[in-house]
Amino acid sequence: MILTDAKNITQKGKPMPRKKPKLKLESLPPRERQVLDTVYRIGEGSVSEVIDNLADAPGYSAVRTMLNTLVRKGFIKYRREKTRYLYRPVVPQEEVPQSLLRNLLDIFFVGKPAAAVAAMLNVAAPDLSDEDYREMEQMIREAKEQKTIPSPSGRGLG
Repeated sequence: MILTDAKNITQKGKPMPRKKPKLKLESLPPRERQVLDTVYRIGEGSVSEVIDNLADAPGYSAVRTMLNTLVRKGFIKYRREKTRYLYRPVVPQEEVPQSLLRNLLDIFFVGKPAAAVAAMLNVAAPDLSDEDYREMEQMIREAKEQKTIPSPSGRGLG
């Protein structure tokens, strides 16, 4: 005899198809979120490549375990290439919900957008053109007026 939850049975007595669970970034521990962010940043990579791009990386085994945990939770997937596994995000970068950015803001910048912008400018300033600065100033003006920010012209947010 098979026991099932009555809510999961259709009127014809067959099990209902299970919905894919919604991925909740808030549920990830900070280190797993950092590993996931690194996988998004590099696009696809081996454990060693993730470690190379991870600030204050733990050991190889710890990163491999976190990657496998993220696979099990449905955030990333992998493929085998010869003798190594390559990990990549399940959801493409352009479809990542705003909650990822919110989580990064909360974790690394104590929820302060100005601190995040300062860090970004500190890293990117040598490469920014006058046009980049004008574009950012325009986005800030529009955000003050509308409380939303449009995508930069001609570029994605990645």
